[in-house]
Amino acid sequence: MQLTERPASGARTLTRPSEDIERDVSAKPAEVLAFVGIVPGMTVLDLHSGAGYFAELLSGAVGEGGRVIAHNHPGALTLLKPVVFERRYGNDRLRNVERLFARHDELELPAATLDAILLSAVYHDTYWYSPKVDWGPVDRQALLAALLDALKPGGVAGVVDHRAKSGVDPRESAMTTHRIDPAVVMRDFAMAGFVLDGESDVLSNAEDDHSTSVFDPAVRGRTDRFLMRFRRSG
Repeated sequence: MQLTERPASGARTLTRPSEDIERDVSAKPAEVLAFVGIVPGMTVLDLHSGAGYFAELLSGAVGEGGRVIAHNHPGALTLLKPVVFERRYGNDRLRNVERLFARHDELELPAATLDAILLSAVYHDTYWYSPKVDWGPVDRQALLAALLDALKPGGVAGVVDHRAKSGVDPRESAMTTHRIDPAVVMRDFAMAGFVLDGESDVLSNAEDDHSTSVFDPAVRGRTDRFLMRFRRSG
């Protein structure tokens, strides 16, 4: 996968933002998308896509025959400036990307239409809640049930997140460090009917002790992250 420049729909060539290219060193997007199994022609949901780092990469990976749905909770509009979205999506820059703003309990996706879903460093936030912020509380099982229903049989969900200490309460780790115990993710997805289909250590970092906030300069961009692939069996 070419990460610095790529053709877009209509034979255009796009140059990626410099900060995206810098992020590639830590995020290892080529390895992540290869592990999830993203190929041309797919329809992919980028759940809580933020400023669109992965949405743009997915746009290139699925190609002209594919489609990307870049989802954000409406609360993201208070965290990200309009110029961020304009730079990413303005002037029909990513022609195969559809932007979707919907709350967790209002995420309506047609059944069996998605080939893949990417959740990059966002699942821990389903345990995060503040009454002062337009976000949740999240009914995780209802959300996961909606995602499972939207996947085609055999479709996959790729989950990347910051590893918390084993056994820690996910509400505590989400609020204090923005991390989550991978065992919690496995449990939640299994309860919703997903089947664990693979794990990768491509984003692991043994030097991270899992106790520091992911925004601490000492570990930011260098946290120990897990990568899992879940599948809809039928």
